[in-house]
Amino acid sequence: MVILTLNCGSSSIKYSVYDAAAKRFVCKGLVDRVGLNCSTLNHAVDGGVVKLERSCPDHRAAVEMVLEVLCEGKDAVLKDPSHIKGVGHRVVHGGEKFHKSAQITPELLAAVEEVSELAPLHNPPNLSGIRAAQHHLPAMPHVAVFDTAFHQTMPPPSFIYALPYEWYEKYDIRRYGFHGTSHLYVSRRAAVVLGRPLDALKLVTLHIGNGASAAAISEGKSVDTSMGFTPLEGLVMGTRCGSIDPAIPQFVEEHEKVGWEAMDHTLNKRSGLLGITGKFSDRREIQKAAGEGDRRCQLAIDIETRVLRKYVGAYAAAMGGLDAVVFTAGVGENSAMIRERVLSGMEFLGITLDAQRNAKAVGGKSEDVISTGDSTVKALVIPTNEELVIAEDTLAILEGRLDKPGFRYSFE
Repeated sequence: MVILTLNCGSSSIKYSVYDAAAKRFVCKGLVDRVGLNCSTLNHAVDGGVVKLERSCPDHRAAVEMVLEVLCEGKDAVLKDPSHIKGVGHRVVHGGEKFHKSAQITPELLAAVEEVSELAPLHNPPNLSGIRAAQHHLPAMPHVAVFDTAFHQTMPPPSFIYALPYEWYEKYDIRRYGFHGTSHLYVSRRAAVVLGRPLDALKLVTLHIGNGASAAAISEGKSVDTSMGFTPLEGLVMGTRCGSIDPAIPQFVEEHEKVGWEAMDHTLNKRSGLLGITGKFSDRREIQKAAGEGDRRCQLAIDIETRVLRKYVGAYAAAMGGLDAVVFTAGVGENSAMIRERVLSGMEFLGITLDAQRNAKAVGGKSEDVISTGDSTVKALVIPTNEELVIAEDTLAILEGRLDKPGFRYSFE
Protein backbone atom coordinates (compact mmCIF):
# COMPACT_ATOMS: atom_id res chain seq x y z
CA MET A 1 0.00 0.00 0.00
CA VAL A 2 1.32 3.44 -0.94
CA ILE A 3 0.73 6.48 1.28
CA LEU A 4 1.30 10.09 0.22
CA THR A 5 2.12 12.54 3.02
CA LEU A 6 1.66 16.29 2.69
CA ASN A 7 2.86 19.04 5.02
CA CYS A 8 1.48 22.32 3.66
CA GLY A 9 2.73 25.69 4.82
CA SER A 10 1.68 29.11 3.60
CA SER A 11 4.21 29.06 0.75
CA SER A 12 5.47 25.47 0.64
CA ILE A 13 4.48 21.83 0.45
CA LYS A 14 6.69 19.06 1.83
CA TYR A 15 5.70 15.63 0.55
CA SER A 16 6.78 12.01 0.65
CA VAL A 17 5.66 8.65 -0.73
CA TYR A 18 5.75 5.73 1.69
CA ASP A 19 5.70 2.11 0.49
CA ALA A 20 4.06 0.32 3.42
CA ALA A 21 4.91 -3.16 2.15
CA ALA A 22 8.60 -2.36 1.89
CA LYS A 23 8.45 -0.07 4.96
CA ARG A 24 10.43 2.66 3.26
CA PHE A 25 10.03 6.04 1.63
CA VAL A 26 10.55 5.88 -2.11
CA CYS A 27 10.85 9.66 -2.50
CA LYS A 28 10.59 12.96 -0.68
CA GLY A 29 10.32 16.49 -1.96
CA LEU A 30 9.53 20.14 -1.44
CA VAL A 31 7.59 22.68 -3.45
CA ASP A 32 8.76 26.15 -2.43
CA ARG A 33 7.50 29.67 -3.16
CA VAL A 34 3.87 28.59 -3.60
CA GLY A 35 1.83 31.63 -4.57
CA LEU A 36 4.59 33.15 -6.66
CA ASN A 37 5.43 33.01 -10.36
CA CYS A 38 8.71 31.17 -9.79
CA SER A 39 7.79 28.18 -7.65
CA THR A 40 10.42 25.43 -7.43
CA LEU A 41 10.13 21.72 -6.79
CA ASN A 42 13.01 19.60 -5.48
CA HIS A 43 12.23 15.90 -5.76
CA ALA A 44 14.65 13.47 -4.10
CA VAL A 45 14.55 9.89 -5.46
CA ASP A 46 17.12 7.09 -5.73
CA GLY A 47 19.91 9.27 -4.42
CA GLY A 48 19.31 12.00 -7.00
CA VAL A 49 17.38 15.26 -7.04
CA VAL A 50 14.99 16.36 -9.77
CA LYS A 51 14.28 20.09 -10.00
CA LEU A 52 11.31 21.77 -11.64
CA GLU A 53 10.31 25.42 -11.92
CA ARG A 54 6.78 26.57 -12.62
CA SER A 55 4.22 29.14 -11.63
CA CYS A 56 2.16 27.79 -8.72
CA PRO A 57 -0.35 30.48 -7.77
CA ASP A 58 -1.93 28.32 -5.06
CA HIS A 59 -1.78 24.97 -3.28
CA ARG A 60 -3.99 23.32 -5.90
CA ALA A 61 -1.41 24.04 -8.60
CA ALA A 62 1.40 22.92 -6.30
CA VAL A 63 -0.27 19.56 -5.55
CA GLU A 64 -0.83 19.10 -9.28
CA MET A 65 2.90 19.57 -9.83
CA VAL A 66 3.69 17.04 -7.09
CA LEU A 67 1.43 14.43 -8.68
CA GLU A 68 3.00 15.11 -12.07
CA VAL A 69 6.54 14.47 -10.84
CA LEU A 70 5.37 11.35 -8.96
CA CYS A 71 3.66 9.81 -11.98
CA GLU A 72 5.35 11.15 -15.10
CA GLY A 73 8.83 11.08 -16.60
CA LYS A 74 11.86 8.89 -16.02
CA ASP A 75 11.95 9.64 -12.29
CA ALA A 76 8.31 8.71 -11.67
CA VAL A 77 7.72 6.43 -8.68
CA LEU A 78 4.04 5.65 -9.46
CA LYS A 79 2.28 4.54 -12.64
CA ASP A 80 -0.65 6.82 -11.92
CA PRO A 81 -2.31 8.54 -8.92
CA SER A 82 -4.66 5.60 -8.34
CA HIS A 83 -1.74 3.71 -6.79
CA ILE A 84 -1.96 6.09 -3.83
CA LYS A 85 -4.25 4.44 -1.29
CA GLY A 86 -4.37 7.25 1.26
CA VAL A 87 -3.11 10.78 1.91
CA GLY A 88 -1.82 11.85 5.31
CA HIS A 89 -1.86 15.55 6.10
CA ARG A 90 0.01 17.36 8.84
CA VAL A 91 -2.37 19.68 10.71
CA VAL A 92 -0.77 21.86 13.35
CA HIS A 93 -3.69 22.55 15.68
CA GLY A 94 -6.52 20.21 16.58
CA GLY A 95 -7.57 21.95 19.79
CA GLU A 96 -9.12 19.73 22.45
CA LYS A 97 -11.27 17.84 19.97
CA PHE A 98 -8.60 15.50 18.61
CA HIS A 99 -6.54 13.17 20.78
CA LYS A 100 -5.45 11.08 17.80
CA SER A 101 -5.13 11.30 14.06
CA ALA A 102 -8.47 11.02 12.27
CA GLN A 103 -9.92 10.46 8.81
CA ILE A 104 -10.92 13.75 7.22
CA THR A 105 -14.64 14.43 6.94
CA PRO A 106 -16.59 17.65 6.41
CA GLU A 107 -17.16 17.70 10.18
CA LEU A 108 -13.43 17.41 10.87
CA LEU A 109 -12.63 20.25 8.47
CA ALA A 110 -15.22 22.42 10.21
CA ALA A 111 -13.64 21.63 13.58
CA VAL A 112 -10.18 22.54 12.29
CA GLU A 113 -11.63 25.77 10.92
CA GLU A 114 -13.03 26.54 14.38
CA VAL A 115 -9.60 26.39 16.03
CA SER A 116 -7.77 28.18 13.22
CA GLU A 117 -7.69 31.38 15.26
CA LEU A 118 -5.43 29.48 17.68
CA ALA A 119 -2.95 28.80 14.84
CA PRO A 120 -3.58 31.53 12.25
CA LEU A 121 -0.22 31.02 10.53
CA HIS A 122 -0.53 27.24 10.24
CA ASN A 123 -4.07 25.87 10.11
CA PRO A 124 -5.29 27.93 7.11
CA PRO A 125 -2.50 26.67 4.79
CA ASN A 126 -2.96 23.17 6.21
CA LEU A 127 -6.62 23.39 5.21
CA SER A 128 -5.73 24.79 1.78
CA GLY A 129 -3.44 21.81 1.20
CA ILE A 130 -6.13 19.36 2.27
CA ARG A 131 -8.70 20.86 -0.08
CA ALA A 132 -6.20 20.97 -2.93
CA ALA A 133 -5.36 17.29 -2.44
CA GLN A 134 -9.03 16.35 -2.17
CA HIS A 135 -9.64 18.13 -5.47
CA HIS A 136 -6.96 16.11 -7.29
CA LEU A 137 -7.51 12.85 -5.36
CA PRO A 138 -11.23 12.87 -4.53
CA ALA A 139 -11.71 9.11 -4.34
CA MET A 140 -8.98 8.48 -1.79
CA PRO A 141 -9.26 8.67 2.00
CA HIS A 142 -7.48 11.62 3.58
CA VAL A 143 -6.21 11.64 7.16
CA ALA A 144 -5.33 14.55 9.48
CA VAL A 145 -2.35 14.03 11.79
CA PHE A 146 -2.31 16.73 14.47
CA ASP A 147 0.78 18.26 16.08
CA THR A 148 -1.24 18.84 19.24
CA ALA A 149 -2.78 15.36 19.58
CA PHE A 150 0.12 13.67 21.39
CA HIS A 151 0.01 16.26 24.18
CA GLN A 152 -3.69 15.76 24.89
CA THR A 153 -2.69 13.25 27.58
CA MET A 154 -1.42 16.09 29.78
CA PRO A 155 -3.30 16.36 33.09
CA PRO A 156 -5.10 19.62 33.97
CA PRO A 157 -2.32 20.89 36.30
CA SER A 158 -0.02 20.82 33.27
CA PHE A 159 -2.31 22.53 30.77
CA ILE A 160 -4.40 24.99 32.80
CA TYR A 161 -2.87 28.46 33.16
CA ALA A 162 -3.11 30.51 36.37
CA LEU A 163 -5.58 32.88 34.69
CA PRO A 164 -9.32 33.42 35.18
CA TYR A 165 -10.74 29.93 34.69
CA GLU A 166 -13.58 31.28 32.57
CA TRP A 167 -11.01 32.15 29.89
CA TYR A 168 -10.41 28.44 29.48
CA GLU A 169 -14.16 27.76 29.45
CA LYS A 170 -15.01 30.58 27.02
CA TYR A 171 -11.95 30.82 24.78
CA ASP A 172 -10.15 27.45 25.16
CA ILE A 173 -7.07 29.20 26.55
CA ARG A 174 -4.79 26.42 27.80
CA ARG A 175 -1.47 24.76 27.04
CA TYR A 176 -1.70 22.70 23.85
CA GLY A 177 1.89 21.89 22.94
CA PHE A 178 3.29 21.25 19.47
CA HIS A 179 5.87 19.04 17.68
CA GLY A 180 3.75 16.15 18.92
CA THR A 181 4.61 13.75 16.10
CA SER A 182 8.32 14.30 16.71
CA HIS A 183 8.06 13.76 20.47
CA LEU A 184 5.96 10.64 19.86
CA TYR A 185 8.45 9.18 17.39
CA VAL A 186 11.65 9.74 19.38
CA SER A 187 10.11 8.57 22.66
CA ARG A 188 9.18 5.24 21.07
CA ARG A 189 12.57 4.89 19.42
CA ALA A 190 14.24 5.67 22.76
CA ALA A 191 12.51 2.66 24.30
CA VAL A 192 13.86 0.49 21.48
CA VAL A 193 17.40 1.87 21.81
CA LEU A 194 17.35 1.40 25.57
CA GLY A 195 15.83 -2.06 25.29
CA ARG A 196 13.17 -1.23 27.87
CA PRO A 197 9.36 -1.09 27.80
CA LEU A 198 8.06 2.37 26.93
CA ASP A 199 5.55 2.22 29.77
CA ALA A 200 8.41 1.85 32.24
CA LEU A 201 10.31 4.95 31.13
CA LYS A 202 10.43 8.60 32.17
CA LEU A 203 11.89 10.67 29.34
CA VAL A 204 12.64 14.29 28.53
CA THR A 205 12.65 14.80 24.77
CA LEU A 206 14.24 17.94 23.33
CA HIS A 207 13.15 18.90 19.80
CA ILE A 208 15.65 21.64 18.96
CA GLY A 209 15.35 23.27 15.56
CA ASN A 210 14.57 26.83 14.55
CA GLY A 211 11.44 26.19 16.59
CA ALA A 212 12.11 24.19 19.74
CA SER A 213 10.16 22.41 22.45
CA ALA A 214 10.70 20.05 25.36
CA ALA A 215 8.34 17.32 26.52
CA ALA A 216 8.06 15.28 29.69
CA ILE A 217 6.97 11.78 28.71
CA SER A 218 6.03 9.26 31.38
CA GLU A 219 4.94 5.72 30.48
CA GLY A 220 4.72 6.76 26.82
CA LYS A 221 2.38 9.69 27.47
CA SER A 222 3.05 13.40 27.33
CA VAL A 223 2.56 14.85 30.81
CA ASP A 224 4.02 18.30 30.17
CA THR A 225 5.53 20.31 27.35
CA SER A 226 7.16 23.70 26.92
CA MET A 227 5.13 25.20 24.07
CA GLY A 228 1.79 26.43 25.26
CA PHE A 229 -1.30 28.19 23.92
CA THR A 230 0.89 29.04 20.93
CA PRO A 231 4.33 27.88 19.75
CA LEU A 232 5.80 31.09 21.21
CA GLU A 233 6.09 29.86 24.80
CA GLY A 234 8.90 27.84 26.30
CA LEU A 235 12.46 27.42 25.06
CA VAL A 236 14.65 30.06 23.44
CA MET A 237 14.25 29.58 19.68
CA GLY A 238 15.78 30.89 16.48
CA THR A 239 13.55 33.95 16.25
CA ARG A 240 10.95 33.34 19.01
CA CYS A 241 11.45 34.64 22.53
CA GLY A 242 10.14 31.67 24.47
CA SER A 243 8.83 32.31 28.00
CA ILE A 244 9.14 35.91 29.19
CA ASP A 245 7.48 38.19 31.73
CA PRO A 246 4.07 38.90 30.11
CA ALA A 247 4.26 42.55 31.21
CA ILE A 248 7.24 43.25 28.94
CA PRO A 249 5.32 43.64 25.64
CA GLN A 250 2.93 46.22 27.11
CA PHE A 251 5.85 48.14 28.67
CA VAL A 252 7.71 48.31 25.35
CA GLU A 253 4.55 49.13 23.38
CA GLU A 254 4.01 52.19 25.57
CA HIS A 255 7.61 53.38 25.31
CA GLU A 256 8.16 52.59 21.62
CA LYS A 257 4.66 53.66 20.56
CA VAL A 258 4.04 50.46 18.62
CA GLY A 259 0.88 48.40 18.28
CA TRP A 260 0.25 44.77 19.09
CA GLU A 261 0.71 43.63 15.49
CA ALA A 262 4.26 45.01 15.43
CA MET A 263 4.95 43.56 18.87
CA ASP A 264 3.67 40.13 17.82
CA HIS A 265 6.02 40.26 14.82
CA THR A 266 8.92 41.16 17.11
CA LEU A 267 8.23 38.34 19.58
CA ASN A 268 7.90 35.74 16.82
CA LYS A 269 10.34 36.96 14.15
CA ARG A 270 12.92 39.28 15.76
CA SER A 271 13.50 37.72 19.17
CA GLY A 272 15.12 34.51 20.42
CA LEU A 273 18.68 33.98 19.28
CA LEU A 274 18.28 36.59 16.54
CA GLY A 275 17.23 39.14 19.13
CA ILE A 276 20.19 38.40 21.40
CA THR A 277 22.86 38.29 18.70
CA GLY A 278 21.37 41.03 16.58
CA LYS A 279 22.25 39.19 13.37
CA PHE A 280 21.99 35.37 13.53
CA SER A 281 19.24 32.82 14.13
CA ASP A 282 21.16 29.87 12.64
CA ARG A 283 23.10 28.05 15.38
CA ARG A 284 25.94 27.25 12.98
CA GLU A 285 26.58 30.93 12.38
CA ILE A 286 26.18 31.69 16.08
CA GLN A 287 28.66 29.01 17.12
CA LYS A 288 31.18 30.13 14.51
CA ALA A 289 30.96 33.76 15.61
CA ALA A 290 31.10 32.76 19.28
CA GLY A 291 34.30 30.83 18.60
CA GLU A 292 35.74 33.97 17.03
CA GLY A 293 35.03 35.98 20.18
CA ASP A 294 31.60 37.52 19.50
CA ARG A 295 30.30 38.10 23.03
CA ARG A 296 26.64 38.37 22.13
CA CYS A 297 26.80 35.08 20.29
CA GLN A 298 28.50 33.53 23.31
CA LEU A 299 25.71 34.99 25.45
CA ALA A 300 23.04 33.56 23.14
CA ILE A 301 24.50 30.06 23.52
CA ASP A 302 24.69 30.49 27.30
CA ILE A 303 21.06 31.59 27.49
CA GLU A 304 19.69 28.89 25.19
CA THR A 305 21.51 26.01 26.89
CA ARG A 306 20.70 27.31 30.37
CA VAL A 307 16.99 27.32 29.56
CA LEU A 308 17.24 23.79 28.14
CA ARG A 309 18.97 22.58 31.32
CA LYS A 310 16.24 24.19 33.43
CA TYR A 311 13.53 22.28 31.57
CA VAL A 312 15.36 18.97 31.92
CA GLY A 313 15.66 19.49 35.67
CA ALA A 314 12.09 20.74 36.06
CA TYR A 315 10.61 17.83 34.14
CA ALA A 316 12.70 15.29 36.05
CA ALA A 317 11.31 16.78 39.26
CA ALA A 318 7.74 16.86 37.93
CA MET A 319 7.90 13.19 36.90
CA GLY A 320 9.66 12.12 40.07
CA GLY A 321 12.59 10.65 38.18
CA LEU A 322 14.29 10.38 34.82
CA ASP A 323 15.59 7.55 32.66
CA ALA A 324 16.85 9.38 29.57
CA VAL A 325 17.20 12.71 27.81
CA VAL A 326 16.65 12.58 24.04
CA PHE A 327 17.97 15.18 21.57
CA THR A 328 16.34 15.49 18.16
CA ALA A 329 15.61 17.84 15.20
CA GLY A 330 18.16 19.85 13.24
CA VAL A 331 20.15 21.32 16.13
CA GLY A 332 19.57 18.49 18.57
CA GLU A 333 20.83 15.96 16.02
CA ASN A 334 23.79 17.95 14.70
CA SER A 335 25.22 20.25 17.36
CA ALA A 336 27.58 18.34 19.64
CA MET A 337 28.44 21.61 21.34
CA ILE A 338 24.84 22.46 22.27
CA ARG A 339 24.33 18.95 23.64
CA GLU A 340 27.54 19.19 25.66
CA ARG A 341 26.52 22.54 27.12
CA VAL A 342 23.04 21.28 28.01
CA LEU A 343 24.37 18.18 29.78
CA SER A 344 27.27 19.90 31.50
CA GLY A 345 26.88 19.55 35.26
CA MET A 346 24.14 16.93 34.98
CA GLU A 347 26.16 14.32 36.86
CA PHE A 348 23.97 14.91 39.92
CA LEU A 349 21.05 13.60 37.86
CA GLY A 350 23.03 10.54 36.81
CA ILE A 351 24.13 11.75 33.35
CA THR A 352 27.80 11.78 32.43
CA LEU A 353 28.51 12.78 28.84
CA ASP A 354 30.87 10.65 26.75
CA ALA A 355 32.72 13.35 24.80
CA GLN A 356 33.87 11.03 22.01
CA ARG A 357 30.43 9.54 21.43
CA ASN A 358 28.90 13.00 21.47
CA ALA A 359 31.39 14.34 18.92
CA LYS A 360 30.64 11.47 16.54
CA ALA A 361 26.85 11.80 16.80
CA VAL A 362 26.32 14.33 14.01
CA GLY A 363 24.62 14.30 10.65
CA GLY A 364 21.23 13.00 11.78
CA LYS A 365 21.87 9.56 10.29
CA SER A 366 22.09 7.25 13.28
CA GLU A 367 20.69 6.73 16.75
CA ASP A 368 23.39 7.16 19.37
CA VAL A 369 23.84 6.87 23.11
CA ILE A 370 26.13 9.77 24.07
CA SER A 371 26.35 9.15 27.81
CA THR A 372 28.92 6.94 29.49
CA GLY A 373 28.16 3.29 30.10
CA ASP A 374 27.88 3.78 33.85
CA SER A 375 25.41 6.69 33.61
CA THR A 376 22.21 5.83 35.44
CA VAL A 377 20.33 8.30 33.23
CA LYS A 378 21.11 7.97 29.54
CA ALA A 379 21.51 10.70 26.94
CA LEU A 380 20.46 9.83 23.38
CA VAL A 381 20.53 11.40 19.94
CA ILE A 382 17.64 10.14 17.81
CA PRO A 383 16.88 11.61 14.36
CA THR A 384 13.20 12.47 14.19
CA ASN A 385 10.91 11.13 11.49
CA GLU A 386 7.61 12.97 11.53
CA GLU A 387 6.76 11.83 8.00
CA LEU A 388 6.87 8.21 9.15
CA VAL A 389 4.38 8.92 11.95
CA ILE A 390 2.06 10.63 9.46
CA ALA A 391 2.35 7.73 7.02
CA GLU A 392 1.84 5.03 9.64
CA ASP A 393 -1.06 6.81 11.32
CA THR A 394 -2.72 7.12 7.91
CA LEU A 395 -2.12 3.46 7.17
CA ALA A 396 -3.39 2.38 10.60
CA ILE A 397 -6.60 4.38 10.18
CA LEU A 398 -7.23 2.91 6.74
CA GLU A 399 -6.75 -0.58 8.18
CA GLY A 400 -8.78 0.15 11.32
CA ARG A 401 -5.88 -0.48 13.71
CA LEU A 402 -5.15 2.91 15.31
CA ASP A 403 -7.87 2.70 17.96
CA LYS A 404 -7.35 -0.95 18.82
CA PRO A 405 -5.78 -1.83 22.18
CA GLY A 406 -2.12 -2.64 21.91
CA PHE A 407 -1.56 -0.70 18.68
CA ARG A 408 2.14 -0.34 17.92
CA TYR A 409 4.08 1.38 15.19
CA SER A 410 6.42 -0.59 12.98
CA PHE A 411 9.36 1.39 14.36
CA GLU A 412 8.70 0.36 17.95
